[in-house]
Amino acid sequence: MTHATAPDGTRIAYSLRGTGEPLVLLAGQANDHRWWDAVRGDFHPARATLALDYRGTGASGKPDSPHSTELFADDVVAVLDELGIDRADVYGTSMGGRVAQQLAARHPGRVRALVLGCTSPGGPHGVERGMDVRRSLARPEPETVRRALLELMYTPGWLAGHPGPHHTLGDPDMPAHSRRHHLAASNRHDAWDLLPGIGAPTLVVHGTDDLLNPVANAPLLADRIPGALLRLIPGARHAYFEEFRAEASPLVLDFLTASHGP
Repeated sequence: MTHATAPDGTRIAYSLRGTGEPLVLLAGQANDHRWWDAVRGDFHPARATLALDYRGTGASGKPDSPHSTELFADDVVAVLDELGIDRADVYGTSMGGRVAQQLAARHPGRVRALVLGCTSPGGPHGVERGMDVRRSLARPEPETVRRALLELMYTPGWLAGHPGPHHTLGDPDMPAHSRRHHLAASNRHDAWDLLPGIGAPTLVVHGTDDLLNPVANAPLLADRIPGALLRLIPGARHAYFEEFRAEASPLVLDFLTASHGP
C-alpha cells in the first residue's frame, strides 16, 4: 500500500492497479480495500482501479476524532491529488455510496461518472433497516452477529458454496474508537439536499432482497439525482457486487463505457 496525506495530516493508504482510465472503488462501513478483492479484476480489462483504506481501517491512520462522509470524500480527493488524477469514475457501495454522493456533490470537477450501489441518501428521507435486522446485529454474541451479517450480505445457497474468508464483514483489526467513528459517520449522513446538484452521469444499483440497506432507497436516489439510471438485481442481497458479479460488473462497465467511452 502507498500513502497520501489528508489535509489534517492523517495518512490514507491506497492501492492502484491496472491500466486505463481510473475507477475509484469505495467500500462499505468499517471496511478497507479488501472489500473489493473478489471483483476488482473484473474492471481491469477496461479500467485501472483505485481502492483505499478509509481512515480508521487497514494501513491508514486511525485518529480518535470525529469522522463524516464529507471527511471521507476529502480523503479521496487527497489520494487523487497525490496521484495527479484530475477526474475519475467513482463506484461506491453501502457507506461507500454515501461517500461517493458527497464526493460528486462537493467536488463535482473530480467525478466523471458515478455508480451508487446498495446505498441510501441518509437523513430523514432515507429508508432505515427494520427492527428485526437491527436486533440481529445487536446481539451480544460475536459469532451470532457475524452469522446474521453474512446472511444479510449473501443468499444461503451462495454461502453454502463459498465458506470464505469474507472481506465484506469489516476490518477485524480496527480499534474500537474507529468503529464508533465509522458508525457515527454513516448514521449522520444526509445528502438529500445535495443530490439534485450532482451533474455526473449516475447509475444506481441495488439488490431486490437487500434488508441491510433496504432496496426502497434506490428509487429515492435515482429520482433525486438528475438523469440517473436505476437497475435492480433480482434476488440479490447487500453484497450483490460479489455474489452477482457476473451481472453486476458488466452492468457497471457498460454504463461507464456508454457515459464516457472505453
